[in-house]
Amino acid sequence: MSGYVGILVSDPWLQNQFTQVELRSLKSHFVSMKRESGKLTLGDLPAKMSRLKVVGSDNLTDQDRASFIQDLHPNLDEDVDFEFFLRVYLKLQAHATATTGSGGKNNSSSAFLKAATTTLLHTISESEKASYVAHINNYLAQDDFLKKYLPIDPSTNDLFEIVKDGVLLCKLINVAVPGTIDERAINTKRVLNPWERNENHTLCLNSAKAVGCTVVNIGTQDFIEGRRHLVLGVISQIIKIQLLADLNLKKTPQLVELVDDSKDVEELMSLPPEKILLRWMNFQLKKAGYKKIVTNFSSDVKDAEAYAHLLNVLAPEHSNPSALAAKHPLERAKLVLEHADRMGCKRYLTAKDIVEGSPNLNLAFVAHIFQHRNGLSTQTKQISFLENLADDTQISREERAFRFWMNSLGNSTYINNVFEDLRNGWALLESLDKISPGIVNWKIANKPPIKMPFRKVENCNQVVKIGKQLKFSLVNIAGNDIVQGNKKLILAYLWQLMRYNILQLLKNLRFHSHGKEITDADILEWANTKVSSTRSHSRMNSFKDKSLSDGTFFLELLSAVQPRVVNWSLVTKGVTDDEKKMNATYIISIARKLGCSIFLLPEDITEVNQKMILTLTASIMYWFLKQPVEDRPSGISDSEGSSQLETISNSTTDDSASESSMEEHGNL
Repeated sequence: MSGYVGILVSDPWLQNQFTQVELRSLKSHFVSMKRESGKLTLGDLPAKMSRLKVVGSDNLTDQDRASFIQDLHPNLDEDVDFEFFLRVYLKLQAHATATTGSGGKNNSSSAFLKAATTTLLHTISESEKASYVAHINNYLAQDDFLKKYLPIDPSTNDLFEIVKDGVLLCKLINVAVPGTIDERAINTKRVLNPWERNENHTLCLNSAKAVGCTVVNIGTQDFIEGRRHLVLGVISQIIKIQLLADLNLKKTPQLVELVDDSKDVEELMSLPPEKILLRWMNFQLKKAGYKKIVTNFSSDVKDAEAYAHLLNVLAPEHSNPSALAAKHPLERAKLVLEHADRMGCKRYLTAKDIVEGSPNLNLAFVAHIFQHRNGLSTQTKQISFLENLADDTQISREERAFRFWMNSLGNSTYINNVFEDLRNGWALLESLDKISPGIVNWKIANKPPIKMPFRKVENCNQVVKIGKQLKFSLVNIAGNDIVQGNKKLILAYLWQLMRYNILQLLKNLRFHSHGKEITDADILEWANTKVSSTRSHSRMNSFKDKSLSDGTFFLELLSAVQPRVVNWSLVTKGVTDDEKKMNATYIISIARKLGCSIFLLPEDITEVNQKMILTLTASIMYWFLKQPVEDRPSGISDSEGSSQLETISNSTTDDSASESSMEEHGNL
């Protein structure tokens, strides 16, 4: 992946001045200029480089450019190669920026190299960067591999260099959701080659999706290049997931104190964590006699009054009367943070961040206060409500898998709870359109917010109609069942939608399929043939074969499609429950490291969840069939028997128009 930069430019210094995208764009301009007259000399550059809208260059005439270039290189007849062109470009850009004066907008460091090669100027918040660096320094300080790089100095860009090998982000995901990544699967040599770095980033991105991060349109190359706004965006989401982890009734049953009856408990359970945090904050503020309702973590907390009241209620022993008496918001914000310090809370933000209303940092601050001291009763009278609520582990696991899978499709609506957020039908229609473009009749669809119940039913009726069109089994299911939040019917629909997605992806990979439908039996047979090709006696009789619980079959399947991916010295015998879970965790991580976008949990393997076992097998098959034949391990082909599906064309994985829209959303 990173080889392109080396091919375009051999000079390491120049490589570090540009991203790959910028180099490609400039190379295109260079080739175009040279093609016009067959060669390119220094004397040609002033006029031709005027096409490149270099930062601040609007203030330069062709004569200015010519004079500047001649001062640098007197011989204007000298031929220009690409690296020479880049050096002139950089010097011209620096000169152009300098001539705009120190007060110009373009003098900021974030403007560096953004003109001519990229369409958008992406800035980052230095406050957010400093906050996230502090978080990383705190939670990963004792990590055996990372401690030689920590603490990171927040005033530098060291963070973006350290993330380039992929290890830090993988470790951060495990801090947020422990056990997500089997650390045995992370490449942690002191010096990683490009392939190993790419594997770590692939593992990170697929794991981030599997814990609820939105990483649509972010690729491994963005991390390798240290694209700052994208790196910070992913780090922000991971930290947010960690800080909000306790905001549910399972982790913090005391939250039931916020409601009055069992109906309200069910509503509370369906809320996203940010909304629960706001409800908790207002619950505590009401105790303090604070009259306003806080509805966001930005404008409503800018004056720091809500914070002063909140901390007085939670930790009156550390209160300072002058906080509420302070006349200036900045002064009050400083006193609030001193109060938080006395409580032992991590700051996450500065007084300036409070008065400027930074939503991410204020959310992090309040979430940490909640984690540290939530002020809820440990013996709640309402605890009986929780005992009456059904706790179906299987339903909960499936809901989680389908929720994260739907969020990975890149829909406009983020799903926090499938039983609540799908009831108006819109997110389901969006997902259907992503999986089968053009299948939704948007003319009769109703966009949220939808107030009239019958409009929701109309959307859900179309969802059911399309499902029948796609040959889903929907006996006795009507649109109103989705509107009513019928859990089993919603899960049944989502399972068929996920299964249809992967079967279509596999079908569209087939160059010689002639429209042949891919079946579960085809996937089963492919997997068994792959494993038997390695002379193994392991076999999967069905997707509910109990012998799969030890993980051996999937480790052998992964090794068959990419021998280097499994380190057999790390594999257990899979006899005890602990050994089985270790193997299952390793399987999921190395599959994600290969490039499989999967949403199952280790328990789905150890307990042999038929649905999730199918998605795992199909995802490995999909990854393998996308690889160019020459990149596959020697001796492996798809023509090992007449019953096997035909080998895909090498061109299938390049730019097949029929496949591109589906492959973009090919997540399991």
